[in-house]
Amino acid sequence: MIFKVYYQESITEVPVRENTKTLFIEGESVRDVRSKIADRGFNVEFVQEVTGAHLDYELQNEDYKVLEK
Repeated sequence: MIFKVYYQESITEVPVRENTKTLFIEGESVRDVRSKIADRGFNVEFVQEVTGAHLDYELQNEDYKVLEK
């Protein structure tokens, strides 16, 4: 499954919408995805499974890349 992770670069940053970044990562569950990125020091705001029409939409974005770990 593909998940979209919304995060801040630093765990010490206060979440501000304009500074929120996203990445896509493959995983079995939200818990699995969180464990894969735990060592990066991100302040994770939200992890969302991407399927169906939403995935099709994201695939059209030129910045779409899936992290594999």
